[in-house]
Amino acid sequence: MSLYTRLKYALGAFVLLLLGLGLYLGAIQLSGNFAPVVAGEVYRSNQVTAARLARYRDSYGIRTVLNLRGASPGSDWYDEEVRAAAALGMTLIDFPLSASRELTETQIRDLMRILRDAPKPLLIHCRSGADRTGLASVIYQAVIKGMDEDRAESQLSLRFGHFSVPVLSQAWPMDQTWERIEAKTALE
Repeated sequence: MSLYTRLKYALGAFVLLLLGLGLYLGAIQLSGNFAPVVAGEVYRSNQVTAARLARYRDSYGIRTVLNLRGASPGSDWYDEEVRAAAALGMTLIDFPLSASRELTETQIRDLMRILRDAPKPLLIHCRSGADRTGLASVIYQAVIKGMDEDRAESQLSLRFGHFSVPVLSQAWPMDQTWERIEAKTALE
């Protein structure tokens, strides 16, 4: 087989891999990227609609929603979420985080307090349910619940759409924040 043919096959395989990854990431977004963090206590998803919020309440008993996008009055997604949470008798907690910036020590402390003290079952979400939600989920499993670190770190992974490579990914600060938390809580 010639070098040209091998390169052509390699490029074709790479394109198929990227296409498959794109289809996977699209599918998890369309499905809501919903999953239990700790069944019966904490769940995760991407941005919720009123219909999905009602379904999650009916199926999982969700009492509190932690919105990691922060308050955004006047935005359709936010106004819908506020109305739906109120109509369903849920508590809505707005806690603004950016996936492209490391959390400050104050933000980390406040997030841990919310995760520990918010009425359960709790639904955590951000826009895609991948980066900010992944960080909150790994914190809940490893720090709040004391679960195995390797298992907890799967919450901040490609499985949920979290793609993190230094320089190539804006979500890298979520991994950096987790590494700082991990070092301070002696989980390593």
